[in-house]
Amino acid sequence: MVSCLPAFLRLRPIASLNVTTTTTTKAMPSPAHSLEVIGGERDAFLPALRTLDRPYNAFPVICWNRHIETIFAAFFRSLPDVRLKRECLRTKDNGSVALDWVSGDHERLPPDSPLLILLPGLTGGSGDTYVRHMLLRASNKQWRVVVFNSRGCADSPVTTPQFYSASFLGDMHEVVAHVSTRYPKAKLYAVGWSLGANILVRYLGQESHSCPFSGAVSLCNPFNLVISDEDFHKGFNNVYDKALTSALCKIFKKHALLFEDMGGEYNIPSTANAKSVREFDEGLTRVSFGFKSVDDYYSNSSSSDSIKHVRIPLLCIQAENDPIAPSRGIPREDIKANPNCLLIVTPKGGHLGWVAGAEAPLGAPWTDPVVMDFLEHLERGSLETSCSDLKVAKQGSEDLHQLEV
Repeated sequence: MVSCLPAFLRLRPIASLNVTTTTTTKAMPSPAHSLEVIGGERDAFLPALRTLDRPYNAFPVICWNRHIETIFAAFFRSLPDVRLKRECLRTKDNGSVALDWVSGDHERLPPDSPLLILLPGLTGGSGDTYVRHMLLRASNKQWRVVVFNSRGCADSPVTTPQFYSASFLGDMHEVVAHVSTRYPKAKLYAVGWSLGANILVRYLGQESHSCPFSGAVSLCNPFNLVISDEDFHKGFNNVYDKALTSALCKIFKKHALLFEDMGGEYNIPSTANAKSVREFDEGLTRVSFGFKSVDDYYSNSSSSDSIKHVRIPLLCIQAENDPIAPSRGIPREDIKANPNCLLIVTPKGGHLGWVAGAEAPLGAPWTDPVVMDFLEHLERGSLETSCSDLKVAKQGSEDLHQLEV
């Protein structure tokens, strides 16, 4: 199933090839790449992604193997020191999520600063290295950043007998509404990883024409949870399955008293002692969210079906060799057909790894500068549009004044 494990070790540099594209109407701005780049908004977005002017060179040794890269990033990537201020948000069903803001930003930044919501992967939170690096980069660019820690993650309180899932968008709706109310003048953006990316894209598809975001980024998205689940039980992937199951059980046991009176189809003993994510989802998740089986839960919670409904600029970045979010699950045709989407697939990267670029091997993932280029491009565009609208309004006011005179 979906996971949010960070990454482990890499190998020799990737030879640079020509970028794979789906159209020939316009020359690519970047000369030498081993990247697959497709999407309805390819020609519009690519010029803004300055990082793509340089080849994707995976770090020697570490990136030789996708599992080594995945595990290396998980355990050895640096953790930026950022002071965070926690806000616990009570949801309508009396549940709780934890929002971690960069401390001092409320006083330091103007109220119309762009606001970025970060959605970590399964069992992940604001303490994960990949989240911290993105948070720090955006904060240094004068963006207001908040990490959305799902129920039970990053010590977020659990106040009801329900966690979160790939299918549940209720908390997402409430978090977006809350931050929008708190900073009504700010443009909203979002970045999600792994399960967080799946939830984000499902939200974008569900909201469609009324989406409050001005742009979003999806990273390591499993997209098709049925395919992801199939691969999750093969070979070395069992290591990730056991690690994630252990993390899920640890969160569950910490709040087990909330679930002790749950009857019906719930299997609390099996959940507490689950040996796989699938077993955990069978005993608890699929029952909590009303699915008749785990397969029903996975097939109806996949974000691959949401891409065709996305109506805001969306950048998706995947790794061809991702062991947890299989490349064959990427909805390439729907991304090609959607005029709002851009997909970049790197040849290496593992899951949440991407040990490449100027800061490799211990610094920020290769994806971070690309993500920031994309978001800043969108923000500049929104500012130019606002200035243009203001100019038109001012001219109209002057014309009306002359008419009145």
